[in-house]
Amino acid sequence: MRGAFLDAGSLTRADIDMRALSVPMVQWAYYDHTAPEAVVERIADAEIVITNKVVLDERALNGARRLKLICVAATGTNNINLDAARRHGVTVCNVRGYATPSVVEHVFALLLALMRRLPDYQRAVREGRWQRSVHFTFLDFPIGELRGKTLGIVGYGELGREVGRLAAAFGMRVAVAQHGAPQAGRMPLADLLARADVLSLHLPLTAGTRNLIGAPELRAMKHGALLINTARGGIVDEAALATALRDGHLGGAAVDVLAEEPPSDNPLLAADIPNLIITPHIAWASRESRQRLLDEVAGNVRAYVQGAPRNVV
Repeated sequence: MRGAFLDAGSLTRADIDMRALSVPMVQWAYYDHTAPEAVVERIADAEIVITNKVVLDERALNGARRLKLICVAATGTNNINLDAARRHGVTVCNVRGYATPSVVEHVFALLLALMRRLPDYQRAVREGRWQRSVHFTFLDFPIGELRGKTLGIVGYGELGREVGRLAAAFGMRVAVAQHGAPQAGRMPLADLLARADVLSLHLPLTAGTRNLIGAPELRAMKHGALLINTARGGIVDEAALATALRDGHLGGAAVDVLAEEPPSDNPLLAADIPNLIITPHIAWASRESRQRLLDEVAGNVRAYVQGAPRNVV
């Protein structure tokens, strides 16, 4: 079987063990990156394709005459035309749960950096402002504590639950937004927004969640509240978030994801937005997490070759 890994560079910089993909009967072609115009050619003769974020739309699948299996090196499958894959008899598999420790640790790294104003204090030291202080300490930026604060979680799957567990260990109160029908122990989003000191997002990007947090929702949040988004950029109206930070309604925000990645002209990239941390979609990307992901992708390939596909979406 011929296999093609279309964007292996998004998974490794030669720092994880790729030998798990040495599956008998599969001959791999590895591509660091695949531009949209090269997709059709690179998958034309492949029976197995691995993609992290390269889009496989109907046009690409129509040209893949031998394709039998798509392995998504991620959990989300929004870059795959699943309807077209089904029509062509192509099995699609994903990987779940591999990044939980990495994402959850990143959530709290961002939250603590915001609450303690670490970027601002580091900048002050680099600019020599502490060195010129008449006091031993430097208190220009207000510092808060997590203990006693309310963390509002939107999206209560594996990631949301683990974030809630660690929040409780910090002494935070945890509130969870209900999804769909009323659920015991959960509250409507509007109520959650008014109560939360910190809002953390952990849900997929769908037609129903796009711009879920827009200007009205941001205005409904408590004055001085913090927003953490490690889910998908399109869930938050980024122009509205920039406004809420500039006018001081929100106390800060940290996002690991943007609506367009890599970004080009994004309102959150402006230099004048206060207490905003942006990281380049790396919450998932610890070395250990990427190794688990690669190993699970290889497991999906082996299972298919052995006639027992798993993690089928």
